[in-house]
Amino acid sequence: MARTTAGSGTVTFAQPEARASRRWARRLAAAVGFLALCALSTTAAGATPAPEERPSAHAPLYVSDYGNNRVVALPAGDGDQTTVPFEGLVRPTGMVGDEAGRLYVSDTGNNRVVVRAADGSGQSTVPTDRLSRPLGLALDRAGNLYVADSFNDRVVKVSVADGTQTTVPTSGLLHPWGLALDAAGNLYVSDFVNDRVVKVPGDGSGQSTIPTIGLSQPTGLALGAAGDLYIADSGNNRVVRIAAGGGQTTVPTSGLSDPLGLALDGCGGLYIADGFNNRVVRVRETGGGQTTLPSTGLNTPTGLAFLRPGAHSPRT
Repeated sequence: MARTTAGSGTVTFAQPEARASRRWARRLAAAVGFLALCALSTTAAGATPAPEERPSAHAPLYVSDYGNNRVVALPAGDGDQTTVPFEGLVRPTGMVGDEAGRLYVSDTGNNRVVVRAADGSGQSTVPTDRLSRPLGLALDRAGNLYVADSFNDRVVKVSVADGTQTTVPTSGLLHPWGLALDAAGNLYVSDFVNDRVVKVPGDGSGQSTIPTIGLSQPTGLALGAAGDLYIADSGNNRVVRIAAGGGQTTVPTSGLSDPLGLALDGCGGLYIADGFNNRVVRVRETGGGQTTLPSTGLNTPTGLAFLRPGAHSPRT
């Protein structure tokens, strides 16, 4: 994938001619600071779910349809794709849902995060200060929203209750993308340009780098119930799994092209926003059983999210 700017805040995508040229184009783009307002997402619901907190297998999957400036809901079973009625989105990327059924979306092109009420009463803008190309989102159990403030090379924490914004202590991030939180409050950040994932302990004891092999421009993150970390390794067109006890494996998939967002359904299913194939695929967490979800007209899907259990889907 080669990403080229087409004006202020707008990015167009071109299919690669060859893997080597694509890799070079990406590296050059990142080096000059262009990166991806462009495709970028995050991730799934964020926290490692306890059994009672896992999404239902019958819950719809929300997809940020980056190229079409919209969010769609894909039904788990029979039913039609629907468009979630957000207004004014420009290049939406990361998403996360809460127990109340609110859906938060990184409105990347507008440098803001918006949230839609579950009862369909409309959307509002989350109070933030000077975001620049926000991408991944995550929510903790206390109701704090974490935002990968990509072009500011930082992660910010926003209290949903009072709007207070603070900067999460990190070191050396360069265009952070995906976010995930575990049950202990540890924050995982995909550090896109630095080809790594870092862990920021909830107790503030200091950042560390997750041991990985050969990552290239990691994007979406998702955490399994057992603590396994899934990483969308977009530059290598694969998804890797870092076991809770250590050790890296590649999730068996077929034909991915720029995988971006990830989500887990809590029932053994891993969902992948297969960006340049304009589709969402589902595989087993352990690999295999790949299927393409029925969808219509997706254009560079990026973020994926399930609402938390017990939440009502935003009305369309």
